[in-house]
Amino acid sequence: MVQVSNAASRWGSSGLACLTGLPGGPPDFSRAEVLARAEQVATAVGTHLGITVGAATLLAGRAGLLGLRRGGRISAGGATRLLAAHDGWCALTLSRPDDIAAVPALLEADEVPADPWPMLQRWAATRLASAITERAGLLDLPAAILGEAAAMSARVARMGSVGAARDVEGLLVADLSSMWAGPLCGQLLARAGAIVVKVESPRRPDGTRAGNRAFFDWMNGEKLAYCLDFDSQADELRELLAVADIVIEGSRPAALDRRRLGPDHIAPRAGRIWLRISGYDQHPGRPAFGDDAAVAGGLVGAAADGPVFCGDAIADPLTGLEAARAVAESLVRGGGELIQLSMAGIAAGYAALPRAVSVADCPAPPPQPPQSHRRAAELGADNEGVRQLVSERRLLSC
Repeated sequence: MVQVSNAASRWGSSGLACLTGLPGGPPDFSRAEVLARAEQVATAVGTHLGITVGAATLLAGRAGLLGLRRGGRISAGGATRLLAAHDGWCALTLSRPDDIAAVPALLEADEVPADPWPMLQRWAATRLASAITERAGLLDLPAAILGEAAAMSARVARMGSVGAARDVEGLLVADLSSMWAGPLCGQLLARAGAIVVKVESPRRPDGTRAGNRAFFDWMNGEKLAYCLDFDSQADELRELLAVADIVIEGSRPAALDRRRLGPDHIAPRAGRIWLRISGYDQHPGRPAFGDDAAVAGGLVGAAADGPVFCGDAIADPLTGLEAARAVAESLVRGGGELIQLSMAGIAAGYAALPRAVSVADCPAPPPQPPQSHRRAAELGADNEGVRQLVSERRLLSC
């Protein structure tokens, strides 16, 4: 009983209770064990990397920066909704301009109101959840059935030769990921002394650059900013990947493979670690964001009349934290590994933890922002420095 009480108290003070539950109702403490487990992982990461890692800050920090609060069946960030289908619940995310543009095709309607959600709710209520997600998938829309994904921890496969066990200090990390999960892993490695290169395309830079800059800065402030076209400058990017000790990949694998930039196409390097983060384990090309991936894993809060969102896009920071642990453990083994994680699979593992009572006599203050972080470099600001770094690393490897 004391353990549950302590977990509930930490869940409340972290701001996660404030982010979970119906907006007009009490905060939800039912997922308190999620933070308790995340704290264990954060301790392990901090021990491996030699830094202090606060799980509560990682899980609720974005909401603190952006002033987000719980929205019940509207995600804290506002882009994802829980929809009641004919046979259950599903989640749909409309965060990109292309997502909004695809709504008429999803509904098979000539005209859609400026606010499409009421129409989407009526449409979903008459259809099976599987039919909703199938049609959304055809249109490349992020959608998930509640609890569809199985728990899946990091999958590790041998890739090239093993090197010596290493600390992260001074290692070169090519961070090709965007948004939150992959960038968070890169942020933790940078804090531990790695040289992390944030790789972006001028045509498709990290989407969080266009939002509240404070969040992008928090995730990327300690990284070098490197911008190049993945098509016309593929050879230049290949050179960076060839000398990198760690590669963080958050895009769909096919996007790199067709450019011959995947792990099978890059010159081998002893001990290299290739981290691949996807939305779903069995379908790595399926689009996903933190809130809909959490729903797929069953990681939701509880209300009397159905599920509510848990935290803020919680599958993202949980996956980023688990990814950092997987990389740190691989370094101890000497690397030479391909590590694959899916956000839905990680969320499902946390969803399997015991639930507590949803209401607790604990305070639930709003989430607080991280205490300090550097301003991230502008797009491509460190291009020349990165090219020089790659040249030096190539000479050292000769």
